[in-house]
Formats: sequence, structure tokens, C-alpha cells
Amino acid sequence: AGVVAVTDYPLQHIKSLNQHQDRIVDCQAAIALTTQEFVDRVKGQLISNPGVALKLKALPWIATDKVDLDLADKWQLPDIDGNTLAYLQYTSGSTGQPKGVMITHGNIIHNSEVIYQSFGHHDDTRILMWLPMFHDMGLIGGVMQPLYAGLPAVLMSPIALAQKPLMWLKAISKYKLTTSGGPNFAYDLLCQKVTDEQRASLDLSSWQVAFSGAEPVRAETLEKFAELYQPCGFKKEAFYPCYGMAEATLFITGIDGEEYPTITYLNKQALTKDKIEIVTAEDPNAKAVVSCGHTWLGDEVIIVDPETKIECPKDTVGEIWTRGKNIGVGYWQRDEQTESTFKATLANNPDKTYLRTGDLGFIRDDELYITGRIKDMMILWGRNHYPQHIEETVESCHSALRPNHGAAFSVDVGGEEQLVVAHEINRTDLRKLNAEEVIGAIRLAVGEQNLANVFAVSLLKTGSIPKTSSGKIQRRACQSMFLDGSLNTVAQWQQSEIPETDITDLAGQFFSS
Repeated sequence: AGVVAVTDYPLQHIKSLNQHQDRIVDCQAAIALTTQEFVDRVKGQLISNPGVALKLKALPWIATDKVDLDLADKWQLPDIDGNTLAYLQYTSGSTGQPKGVMITHGNIIHNSEVIYQSFGHHDDTRILMWLPMFHDMGLIGGVMQPLYAGLPAVLMSPIALAQKPLMWLKAISKYKLTTSGGPNFAYDLLCQKVTDEQRASLDLSSWQVAFSGAEPVRAETLEKFAELYQPCGFKKEAFYPCYGMAEATLFITGIDGEEYPTITYLNKQALTKDKIEIVTAEDPNAKAVVSCGHTWLGDEVIIVDPETKIECPKDTVGEIWTRGKNIGVGYWQRDEQTESTFKATLANNPDKTYLRTGDLGFIRDDELYITGRIKDMMILWGRNHYPQHIEETVESCHSALRPNHGAAFSVDVGGEEQLVVAHEINRTDLRKLNAEEVIGAIRLAVGEQNLANVFAVSLLKTGSIPKTSSGKIQRRACQSMFLDGSLNTVAQWQQSEIPETDITDLAGQFFSS
């Protein structure tokens, strides 16, 4: 019988036991491999909490750092080929219940070669990865890529980055590393948490590929980071925005290296109608979007109307569909979801199957731009609104709001979608918080910049907003917790009804633009 691996995140506390159990039951795990330290920790937690996680208790736990190395003499070459299932990569759960994506050995080899070529890796490449190994970027980019290409790599704990972001850059500086990166929030963190004095000690001149993926890449972040770290030898051309997902092993598109990423400015009012209207950076309605490049080695990306399943005309937003040797087999034991997600066909061409990504975007000059997710899209007074656009507005409207720790989502009020904003407060601002001022700033900013009415605002305690294991904000969980009153709020405001003046003023702006 073959062995299929499943990556999972380490148990941190008793609350996560049942989350692990759900995944273990879903994948039908037979054994658990970890270190002796974790075996002792898990068994201690299970003994002291006898009423939880029964499946975990029944699972054989093997400490790999205690295995007799002489057993290597009995190793036998497994009977595998490119179609053999290698592992299950569970999705992040940012838009629903995590699902196990079936990844083959062929998927891994193809995606590894794509990354090698698109990143411009070579014999002198040295990689640093701090993303966790249970995350597709950490596993494929930080473990599989060095093994595939025979390259040296430095691995860091993601907890270390969260506690001391400077450690990431110190490691790049010390080991003269050439490839490293992470989600947009990590670059924001380095802009916020590193002092001028600390930056003065860094040498980032070796950094050739600073990839950014896993969440929307923000032009403002790239520009601010480049400005702050240019004196340290960082070259802005090192930035490498890319797009991918667990269902595609990891990498789907990336830019051509050694050039600064293409930034296109769109009319954000036209964008709410799924139209692409190019404007200048100075236009008051400008929304900057960053190119995520193109596919590689024969892979394909198209933009499709998700309702009609017909390919979209040029300069129109639609759902991103993709096909290629990087696409996984499907979801583990979820035939219906596999059929609808991995085997989509165009209405006018049933012979080719595509992966439906659930992401929205457009292609311009053969480059892919991401604009949002179908499941997160909100329709407020007849206009489409992407939550990340509203979240960007909110986090910059008042200094007490913690960057990258907010969610915008809608709730049903009297049969209509209404906008709710939930956002964490900086720890240093909790005691002196002027909640009325912050809520007022949010309502004003969203009204002016997004032409949307805010129905409710929840200001949250630092560190309390629900996130996935890979650090993405869980908007659906925020919505559920708002509705059942379980958000950890320090202040909350809600309209009892929608004021007529707000409706008249804003609706007039909506439909006249």
C-alpha cells in the first residue's frame, strides 16, 4: 500500500485539538509523525483533557528524531510515477471549510521547474523561507524547491518572524541569501516595526527575488518598502509578485524577473461594474493594482464569466480559470466539489477542463491582475464591492487601527446586504481609545472613498480577529461571530435603521457615476 503524506500545523494549545481532529478524520490518518517534544506535549494535553479529540488519542504517534537510523539499510524504492498521489495539501480555509487537495509527484516536479525558471534560480541561489511547512508556499517554495534544484536553504520559524520581524532581514543579510518572500502583510510589518537604527545594520544587496503572494499585493507596500530599504542595498526590481493556490500545487503566474512590477491604475467606480478603465495615478478615483505576471511552461489562464461560463471580452473582470500540469487531482473524497472546481468547461468548448479558482481578475498586455474573490464580493446598493478595497480604506483612516487586522463583510438586513467593518485596535491605543472618533473616521472614509454606507462597526481587542493557520483573515468567521455576538469587541456601533439622508446622498453618487 502506498503512503500519502498530509501536512498539518503543530498543536499550540488545547483549543486547537478538535481542529486537528477534524482534519485527521477527514484524511483518515493512520499514523502521526512529529518530534519527541511534540509527542510529549500532545500526550500531556490529551491526558489532562480526557473529553476531547478521541481520534487523536487512538492515533499512533512516532517521534522521527528518535527513529533508529540503521533502519535506512532496509529502505526499498517505492513503486511510484508522476500520477502517484504524493500528499494532501489542505486549503487555508479563508473562504470556508479546509479541503485536502490531492497533489501528485508529477504536479510537484512540474511546479518546481516552473518556480526554478520563473524566479531565475541558478547554481548560486540561496533560499530563505519562514512560512510554515503546512502552508503550500512554505512546503513547495521552502522545502521542495531547494531539494529539486539542489540549492542551500535557511528555514525560520513563522513565530520568530511575528515576534521579531527584523530577524528575517538579519538572516538575509548574514547568509547573503538571494530568494525570500511572503505575503504582503510581512513587508508591511517590516515597514512598521524596524527602526532607522536597525535598518542601518542591514546589507540586503544579495536579495534578488523578493516574492510576494498568498494575498493581494499592494502597490503602496512595494513602494514604501523599496523606499525604506534602498539604503540597505535592496533593489526594487527584486520584487516578484506572483499568484497561486493549493489547488495548483503552488505557483500559477509570475512576472518576468529583473524588472519592477507593472502597476496599473484603474477607475475604482468602473471596477465596481467589472469594467477596466485605465486612469492616471493622480486621478482621485485611481485604484492601484499590481501585475502578477503570466503562466509558464505551457500552463494556461483565462478570464471567464462565472454565470455564463463564456470567456470574457478584453478589459473585463471575470473569474480566473487555469489549466496545466500543476493542477491537483481534486479534493480528497469530495467528488461533487472536485467536479465543479477542477473539471469546469466553457459553455462553447466542453473538450477542455479548467480549475475554477474562485478569484476575480483580468488580463491586460498578457499579464494577470487579481481584483478579489467571488465568495467575498459584496453587492451594496447595486454595486459590486471587494472587501479588501474597503479594508485598505479603513486601516489607513485612523492611527488607532491595527494594519492588516480588519475585515469587511456584509449581513442581511431586511432582505438587503449591509456593510459591516470589524477591525482590531493597536495594543498601545486600547486604554486611551476614543471609540466614537475611530468609528466616525471609518464611516466617513468608507463613504467618501468607497461610496458605501457602513451599517455597523466592531472595534476588536488586539490579536482577536479570526485567522486561518496561514495568517489570512477569515471574513466568514468574522461574519458569523458578528451575528452571534461572539467577536471580542472593545466598542461597537450599529445603525438601528438606514437614515434616509445617507441613502439619498450615496445612492445619487452611485447611480450618477
